[in-house]
Amino acid sequence: MQGNLPTRAIMNGQVALELIEGDITVQATDAIVNAANSSLLGGGGVDGAIHRAAGPDLLRETRQLGGCQTGDAKMTRGYKLPARYVIHAVGPIYQYADPGVATLLASAYRRSLELATEQQLNSIAFPSISTGAYGYPLAEAASVALRTVIEYGREHARPALIRFVLFNQSILQEYQQVLLGFLQKNWVDPA
Repeated sequence: MQGNLPTRAIMNGQVALELIEGDITVQATDAIVNAANSSLLGGGGVDGAIHRAAGPDLLRETRQLGGCQTGDAKMTRGYKLPARYVIHAVGPIYQYADPGVATLLASAYRRSLELATEQQLNSIAFPSISTGAYGYPLAEAASVALRTVIEYGREHARPALIRFVLFNQSILQEYQQVLLGFLQKNWVDPA
């Protein structure tokens, strides 16, 4: 716990959920998730930072993938990153009062977890997908992200560590508030 807000929880008695403030490009998890655009060719924010840190070989590999649909994800090697893999998840551009955006955002998280499970990865680090340039309101996005990850973690043993690496203190606190709500509803156990 940080202050009175949680930073960790346990799902299914064995899957750990962590919330930290930091730089996703330095995470030594098996995979990090890139908040990618549909071209997969790099961009601003998290996407640009990951491409810069991984080096030019990442762009060479993503060029071969033929893009990615919103709500889906594709995996590449991590190259110069500490993480062995990058999972490129394409979240939606937020549209007010469009119920489909929550479904697409949840799908981007779920597909990332499915790819990690298929590759038998033990750890994965997520950013806050779609909350930057794509304009998804942070509180809504945090709720969708954590609900999706918790539902997945309650049904699967892998990845055993699901970490959210959040860019700054205010984003971290928003995720902590949402996690506190899930703890209070007994969706997850305290760690």
